[in-house]
Amino acid sequence: MELKNDLILRAAKGEDIDRYPVWLMRQAGRILPEYRAVRSSLSGFKELVETPERAAEVTIQPVDILGVDAAIIFSDILVVPEAMGLEYQMIEQKGPWFEKTIRSREELKLISDSFDINDRLGYVLEAIKITNRELHGRVPLIGFAGAPWTILCYMVEGKGSKTFSESRKLLYTDPALAHELLSMITKVTIQYLKAQIKAGAHMVQIFDSWAGILGTEQYAEFGLKYISLIADAIKEVPVTIFSKGAITSLGSIGKLNCNTVGLDWNMDITETRKMVGKSRTLQGNLDPCTLYSSHKEVENLTIKMLDTFTSKRHIVNLGHGVYPDVDPEKVKTFIKTVKNYELRK
Repeated sequence: MELKNDLILRAAKGEDIDRYPVWLMRQAGRILPEYRAVRSSLSGFKELVETPERAAEVTIQPVDILGVDAAIIFSDILVVPEAMGLEYQMIEQKGPWFEKTIRSREELKLISDSFDINDRLGYVLEAIKITNRELHGRVPLIGFAGAPWTILCYMVEGKGSKTFSESRKLLYTDPALAHELLSMITKVTIQYLKAQIKAGAHMVQIFDSWAGILGTEQYAEFGLKYISLIADAIKEVPVTIFSKGAITSLGSIGKLNCNTVGLDWNMDITETRKMVGKSRTLQGNLDPCTLYSSHKEVENLTIKMLDTFTSKRHIVNLGHGVYPDVDPEKVKTFIKTVKNYELRK
């Protein structure tokens, strides 16, 4: 189906655009009353993720309500470890929790990287198909997966953490096991992203939420090495890599086989452009807390950010996911400001 609005794809590929495209991480849900109404009709987050028709419905809501230039499929990065054999629960107010963890070679036997993606993750693929059918080509659909390092963190820790000390400990006590687990995650992730693309994803994003807890050398060894394998394998659609907190690794990320480098709000746009060069698109990076400001201040700070762009190779976003208590009207102000901003020739 031909896309009526392909701005984000053109920006990712470095093609000419007449305005910057804009979307938000975690736009599918969280801030919208319409999302909460759908979720309250189900048993919880996981049922919503695993019910293709409802996942498609909440994926489309921000396109209808906020006017974003792309949809991102409503899912979770933790569907991958669950498909590999490590079931998780999403506990209200606490986040993800795994009953079993991978901290030894014996526990590695609990999981597998050899299974039918369509069989175990078919609900995500079906949601992608339904979403595209219902979007009627209005905007592109983004697929995604967690980066291997971030997925390892949850599989080893068993929950969220401020330090992920168990995961980092593994890198020192049994690096061979860490590499084996990362290799397994990478294999599944490549298959999963390719299946998303086949189902209809127009571009994909790799989320490395916990990149910033590693030093530069460790991140190169246990993070970027595996992201590189994924990026090299995905040739069908544009690829975005978002490594939150990995400021010292931006130059290396820019050398990977990706179209777009995502920035968190602590990453300076001008300096990042120097580090990654002109051949990559940047994505981001307004501080999500900006959206707590007045409408006028949201507009002013958005324009201030836009004024720092030195290239049309930019996709506008926040520096992380939108927070759940943000007023949707402030988000609309942010999006409207981007759309009204006049590009420099």
